[in-house]
Amino acid sequence: MSDVRVTIQRDSEREERVVTTGTTAAALFEGERSVVAARVGGELKDLTHPLADGDEVEPVEVTSDDGLNILRHSTAHVLAQAVQELFPEAKLGIGPPVKDGFYYDFDVAEPFTPDDLKRIEKKMQQIQKQGQRFSRRVTTDEAAREELADEPYKLELIGLKGNAAGAAEGASAEVGSGELTIYDNLDAKSGELCWKDLCRGPHLPSTRLIPAFKLMRSAAAYWRGSEKNPQLQRIYGTAWPSKDELKQYLEFLAEAEKRDHRKLGTELDLFSIPEELGSGLAVFHPKGGVVRKVMEDYSRRRHEESGYEFVNTPHITKERLFEISGHLPHYADGMFPPLEFDEQNYRLKAMNCPMHNLIFRARGRSYRELPMRLFEFGTVYRYEKSGVVHGLTRARGFTQDDSHIYCTKEQMPDELDNLLTFVLNLLRDYGLSDFYLELSTRDPESDKFLGTDEEWEEATEALRQAAGKQGLELVMDPGGAAFYGPKISVQARDAIGRTWQMSTIQVDFQQPARFELEYTAADGSRQQPVMIHRALFGSIERFFAVLLEHYAGAFPAWLAPVQAVGIPIGDDHVPYLTEFAAAAKAKGLRMEVDSSSDRMQKKIRNAQKAKVPFMVIAGDEDIASGAVSFRYRDGSQKNGIPRDQALAEIADAVERRIQV
Repeated sequence: MSDVRVTIQRDSEREERVVTTGTTAAALFEGERSVVAARVGGELKDLTHPLADGDEVEPVEVTSDDGLNILRHSTAHVLAQAVQELFPEAKLGIGPPVKDGFYYDFDVAEPFTPDDLKRIEKKMQQIQKQGQRFSRRVTTDEAAREELADEPYKLELIGLKGNAAGAAEGASAEVGSGELTIYDNLDAKSGELCWKDLCRGPHLPSTRLIPAFKLMRSAAAYWRGSEKNPQLQRIYGTAWPSKDELKQYLEFLAEAEKRDHRKLGTELDLFSIPEELGSGLAVFHPKGGVVRKVMEDYSRRRHEESGYEFVNTPHITKERLFEISGHLPHYADGMFPPLEFDEQNYRLKAMNCPMHNLIFRARGRSYRELPMRLFEFGTVYRYEKSGVVHGLTRARGFTQDDSHIYCTKEQMPDELDNLLTFVLNLLRDYGLSDFYLELSTRDPESDKFLGTDEEWEEATEALRQAAGKQGLELVMDPGGAAFYGPKISVQARDAIGRTWQMSTIQVDFQQPARFELEYTAADGSRQQPVMIHRALFGSIERFFAVLLEHYAGAFPAWLAPVQAVGIPIGDDHVPYLTEFAAAAKAKGLRMEVDSSSDRMQKKIRNAQKAKVPFMVIAGDEDIASGAVSFRYRDGSQKNGIPRDQALAEIADAVERRIQV
């Protein structure tokens, strides 16, 4: 047998090795149990892939992003095999890896029950222990259609080959633009075929190498994400490189569930989403309204201090406005259908920027007015599919804290720098502090983006320069830009490490041109301004939800709907606390007195459940000395605090926006 020369690449280290023809990637990493696949010539391959002369080979460890995807995709195959063994009539949809797990869609007669999931998981454990081998097999379109004749959804994917990724979420895991492949699950001893699936791979060598998994839930999902298609049953699961990591993830999910803003919103009486209004349309209750007002008031004050001018725009417009802006051709699926009256089509407002352009264009503008910073709490309406609507974080009606800055090209770098600093500082004021930045750029292969290469390069570089001055990690997002310009998004990690996209800043040369916006320059010429889009919270509702989950409902005193509650030891102490509460309200503090017939301990429990920052307790000794006692949310207590000092402590916590 002849020899072949390969190069093993590990980070910055390179090792050349001479092996015999037919050597597989697995042989290069024999004994390295953490290696589950290989990247050969830049492409992911199974460990059974035979190496050729000149190949550059990089090990893929199970803990890497690619390794986790391979582990989870392999587990999805085991799930599908288990389902078809238990439910032979089940037809297969798509089963890709996703963040922290995987799913698989099935066409079955009845939805899966919790007992079904237990049976399926038990069957998966049996398959895992059998150590079935994943074996890749190349096939033709015709042979695949014949072999999968009883799988209508797989046949549809074969027909979409080359366009599958754009046609259905996760479909790229099944078919690509190249050769079709089927993965066989083979018995470890006999080599007999146990199950098969259309798939691009790669996969683990064996089901035995799936260390830890769990099925999470099932839900309905439309085939290829379209409500016009059949509704399938989707089973979600998770898989991890070790049982300890699975345990940690399940503990994380339990903590996240406790913090779910929908659950807290009900428990704390902050907001609701009534069925009568419809999915994605929330109403804020009085306590939630207080939090929202405080958020808006503080943001409004900071914007006023930074030279922003407040505007207001209507909720509906002639459809023509969104044709001029370019949104309608690019964004129609995200807008509510047109309303026809006066022989014209009108649209619910889906974004504020076109109307702000009309404000700029309402009269002649001079360079002396620039930069012009317009700001609005503008309510918009977007058609989100029912499957993606999620409480306040993905809604159909929401209010953006929307700003549009019009400036000269010369002013743009400083404006972006100042704007990003302003955004980050304001987010810090609300209690978020762990950030990184994401720069979304144009996909040069796509035709959805407007403008010239030079305009995009100039805008992208200006954003890159502004991001670089913040000293934060910058992650690139190729192809993720809006159709009219590149953007920076501020990504914030919350108290339990989840990442949320917060503020976005976008440079736009296109809308000023489409709306023929102009200003008179110093030399008397007419020039086109640069437009910068900026949503700081994203939306008030979404930011409300993020903060609610970040604080687990225990807002710092300045944001809390009730900052202090008076708890009398007995009925005789109610007037004293009522007087204290009046003094607190005179200082602008939000305080209530619990004068109900409940016993004191019940009142304390009620205040703790309501997550009130300060419990102000008073009895005979407190009244005699002109004092009160504080009980905090963590159960600690401070006794005998003079009234003025107690009021000052509450006011100080509010003023400094600190947690107590």
